[in-house]
Amino acid sequence: MKRILSGIQPTGQLHLGNYLGALKNWVSLQDQYECFFCIVDLHALTTHPAPQELRRQTLETGALYIAAGVNPETSTIFHQSAIPAHTELMWLLSCYTPLGWLNRMTQFKEKAGKDQGLSVLGLYSYPVLMAADILMYDAQFVPVGEDQKQHIELTRDLAISLNQRYKRELFQAPEPMIFGAATRVMSLKDGLKKMSKSDSAENSRIGLFDSNDVIMQKIKRAKTDMDPFPTVYDAKMPRPEILNLIQIYGALTNLKPQAVCDAFGGQGFAEFKTQLGEVVVGTIGPIRDRFQDIMKSPDYVAGILAAGAEKAGRVATKKLALVKECMGLL
Repeated sequence: MKRILSGIQPTGQLHLGNYLGALKNWVSLQDQYECFFCIVDLHALTTHPAPQELRRQTLETGALYIAAGVNPETSTIFHQSAIPAHTELMWLLSCYTPLGWLNRMTQFKEKAGKDQGLSVLGLYSYPVLMAADILMYDAQFVPVGEDQKQHIELTRDLAISLNQRYKRELFQAPEPMIFGAATRVMSLKDGLKKMSKSDSAENSRIGLFDSNDVIMQKIKRAKTDMDPFPTVYDAKMPRPEILNLIQIYGALTNLKPQAVCDAFGGQGFAEFKTQLGEVVVGTIGPIRDRFQDIMKSPDYVAGILAAGAEKAGRVATKKLALVKECMGLL
């Protein structure tokens, strides 16, 4: 089976965007691929989380993977920091990563903003650690959103460059696996901004732990406009909030965007929002409830992470030894 690697940071409250952009797709892939699903707690350190919060959220993120349908019997679930080889490989890769490649990374510029000089090195070198995560496991495919595609391209460039340097197939050059509509879920308050854990506006996102009533309230308060629901779907229409809601509904019901417009076109948004809320509750509610049951036995989750780390560690140790040999390290 071909291999997939992907991961989520254990920071903030995971939301509907994380589910549609990652978890939902992971569940659909795990019967077709050998899957390694990582909790990227090393990446999370760039946000300076409180230690006790990071430990708690790492465990909760593992529980959420399982609650969403990731099967620990067939998929490898582990947390990044349990495998020291990740950071060692990152250093080895960083010695061969041109600064010009990193200077082109748009996500660093977006996150650092105007104060790039005050940003931490970890944020700047984030793509190199991400490359180490992927290349460590010879993943052929990496499910990502459009905003991460550039990082996969850098990973490919590193793999190809080092393979050529050492004249052997040292690394698998991965391909991004980008899904269709709603893999980039936008804010319920601003259709031009991605739904984010760090957004100060609580009503901008649907949290995976939100109660059913809170979900319905947030959907009803989602920004729309005074025009009726569109009868024809046009991805370029200047109504970003409406496009976002259509894509969310379509992704959760497996309907194409035009089919959503056929069902609600010409109407106001009240009925659509009610039905969208019910669809979201029908999806998120069972995951939230399963998560709460799983977290009653935190040792069960810790055991799954430990078993996953043992399996991932065997793969990582073998790859790291090969890389060090090629690079001339004793």
